[in-house]
Amino acid sequence: MRALEGVLPWLPLLLALSANSLYLVGEETGLASARAEVLAQLPRAAAPPVFVSYANWEAFVERYVRLGLADGYTRFWWDARPHPKFGTLEIRAPDQPTAVELSGAFTALLQALCKTSVEGPPPAPADRGDYAQNRWAALRFGPRAELVHPKGDRLATVPDLTTELLELVEPAVRELGTEELLSVFSPSRCEGDRQLEIGRTHGLKAVAADVAERTLRSA
Repeated sequence: MRALEGVLPWLPLLLALSANSLYLVGEETGLASARAEVLAQLPRAAAPPVFVSYANWEAFVERYVRLGLADGYTRFWWDARPHPKFGTLEIRAPDQPTAVELSGAFTALLQALCKTSVEGPPPAPADRGDYAQNRWAALRFGPRAELVHPKGDRLATVPDLTTELLELVEPAVRELGTEELLSVFSPSRCEGDRQLEIGRTHGLKAVAADVAERTLRSA
């Protein structure tokens, strides 16, 4: 639960960096991440409530199961949730990268952020109001979003927040030996930008062909 609260304020930043779903049913949506907008329409989506302990989370889930609202904890579609079957914190906020190298980068960043959150001072519960604002800004604008800083005292650009986050997790990254994995980040551009450029120039079939080619190349 400490990892969840430590990671949560930064998840909109990761959504902005990973935005890779601009199209829906063959049309531009005007969003950097249409996927995040669709998921927000599910019950029990976006940020989870504040849980003071694992037992508190467990009781919440069991109550919803008793009420017939869910048949288990996997029916809670929050952007981050405990996954006791695997003994992990499941992070669901970012879009799926096309390039395998970016998947590795996001995994390494989240691993280091969890380690930093668990081994540092206990984080205060993340502000859910700020989270809602930042999630919307990230899914709408991607790397060009302005986000409420995790401290809540100012707005910050995606590149500036990326630099701050990488500095925050640098000791954990060094200890984990994942520096090289993080070298592929581009804080001012996301993979969705490439889709949009190709789509507006060559059409949607060219977008699909490019995504397929890059997926195979990086496999």
